[in-house]
Amino acid sequence: MRILKTCLVGFVLLAANAASAAIEVKPYVDATAVDLLHILPPPPADDSAQTLAELGEILTIQVARTPAMAERARADSAENIWRFADVLGDKFTAENLPKLAALAERLTKTEDVVVKPAKKGFNRPRPYVLNKLVDPLRAGTSMSASGSWPSGHTTLGTLMGIVLADMVPEKKAALMRRAWEYGDNRVVAGVHYRSDVEMGRIAGSVIAATLIARADFRRDFDAARKELRRALDLPPPG
Repeated sequence: MRILKTCLVGFVLLAANAASAAIEVKPYVDATAVDLLHILPPPPADDSAQTLAELGEILTIQVARTPAMAERARADSAENIWRFADVLGDKFTAENLPKLAALAERLTKTEDVVVKPAKKGFNRPRPYVLNKLVDPLRAGTSMSASGSWPSGHTTLGTLMGIVLADMVPEKKAALMRRAWEYGDNRVVAGVHYRSDVEMGRIAGSVIAATLIARADFRRDFDAARKELRRALDLPPPG
């Protein structure tokens, strides 16, 4: 009986691993298609006037930020599309929008595989690594050791904002303001320099422009757009 139980447990684990592999999220493109090391300029030197000025901005914000600002910045450390519920309302949830949720997972994976090589290649130290006076807002128990240039959160936030604005052009201005705030909160949190955020906005825009030409993205986009507009009681796309 013990041997049978062991075999059954092994079978369940193998089946679970196989299922996990089968549903692995795949990016739409990777760094071979969007090579940020060649698209973006290099970051300013650690001892440059620009970096020192950006550190000064972070430290000034650190002193002036309110508890509400800090809470908002911490919340925006979550890398997910549902942070845009501020604009799109209570119906904007993964439970209501499974097709959009699946598309968002692929966008997140795409940002990850495009941005990671650039972060490693540029290797700009985070503000709190370069200057110990910076007290970053922690969303978890540890702080990222990855490079700072460009901001991956801002890249993803910009990408998601553009995609959602294309789905719901009626709310384009509000969605893009929210995307900009999402990036700005990386500076409020003390985890990125202002120029990291600017580079993230460029990176997110380039990825969005690349995806629009891909048939697989267009297929997922069209399905998610119909689902989203139906959930928000908006007319179907023209």
